[in-house]
Amino acid sequence: MRRCPALFIAAPASGQGKTTVTAALARLHRDRGRRVRVFKTGPDFLDPMILERASGAPVYNLDLWMGGEAHCRRLLYEAAGDADLILIEGVMGLFDGDRSSADLASLFGVPVLAVIDGSAMAQTFGALAHGLATYRAGLPFAGVFANRVASEHHYRMLAESLPEGMRTFGWLQRDEEIGLPGRHLGLVQAQEIGDLDARIARAAAALQGPACELPPEVSFEAPPEEEACPPHLDDIRVAVARDEAFSFVYRANLDTLQALGAEIGFFSPLDDSAPPEADALYLPGGYPELHLERLEANRSMKAALAAHHAAGKPIVAECGGMLYLCESLTDVAGRTAEMAGLLPGKAAMQERLANLGLHRVVLPEGGLRGHSYHYSRLETPLAPAATSEPARKGRQGEPVYRQGRLHASYLHLYFPSNPAATARLFSTPTASPVN
Repeated sequence: MRRCPALFIAAPASGQGKTTVTAALARLHRDRGRRVRVFKTGPDFLDPMILERASGAPVYNLDLWMGGEAHCRRLLYEAAGDADLILIEGVMGLFDGDRSSADLASLFGVPVLAVIDGSAMAQTFGALAHGLATYRAGLPFAGVFANRVASEHHYRMLAESLPEGMRTFGWLQRDEEIGLPGRHLGLVQAQEIGDLDARIARAAAALQGPACELPPEVSFEAPPEEEACPPHLDDIRVAVARDEAFSFVYRANLDTLQALGAEIGFFSPLDDSAPPEADALYLPGGYPELHLERLEANRSMKAALAAHHAAGKPIVAECGGMLYLCESLTDVAGRTAEMAGLLPGKAAMQERLANLGLHRVVLPEGGLRGHSYHYSRLETPLAPAATSEPARKGRQGEPVYRQGRLHASYLHLYFPSNPAATARLFSTPTASPVN
């Protein structure tokens, strides 16, 4: 058993400012010399980028469906061993989803701090707070935090509306200079926000109330003994695409590859002439549609990828990584650029969401779990080698395409869900080179 102060920052809905408040709290306590570990609930890539900048420490995802209870418990237990504070940012609304933020908070006994956007309300603030606190019996509910407040007088009105005995943890004033910009997949990537550190610091300095103090300690139980994973990828070098166009990578995925024995290196399809010498390539998702000209112009990189593929070496491409390997990609303005051409077919961005949700997929290498979230559509003559099964009935499955040792899909795989299958995806090729 390990004990560490902890808070679960949730909200009644998306867009209430959970990430801003979580980042502000992380920076405030970090600036006071405390070791802060932050986690993000659910399959999110963008919020963790912001939270890593705020806390100065790696941010991992907690998802009961993708990773399972033991995996989440292990991550929290390890963090509690060296942190002075653990913050967990929720996903969507507190009770949204089959495995919600409330489920996670209840399972691990982490008190919920509900962030409510008070900008367009007064006494209704208390009604929302009452509903969040009482909707589910047994929920560990710490109190509420008012975000985007107009003034101290406005905050007093909000606080006075709270039910008797409910604690307010303070407030954050409405300020355009601390808000975080967004786009179609969520927040703008951390590396694209030039004044991000200044925004976080301004938010931390503006925090008012008891939220600025350490919360009570929470007990984190030791996880069950984990079966050791054999190093199936000993002496395998995996080159991972990482730049402004390709950045949607779970930290736990990289940890899994390294635990399997792989040596990891990074490269930029935007700026480098070729990947580093590698036995396998990993092209994760991102925003290739925002960098069409640079990706098209980097012919040496496309030639190097083609040579790797022709040699029969593994390539794992997810979502944006898959779009880059198509023949062409068209953005929402109708601009089309030539991509790497390893995967027959053309992809195009659209205004409407194409698919969203958690998925499981059975591959020749084994079963894996992950999630899908994309606004593009792919037209390809290839028949799917497999199709994912959505966790929620009625949703659309995602096709998996295979071309030699190339694995491509919209599905973002969560490698800890099956390390052995992951090892087979990246292992030294046994198939013959592509003709």
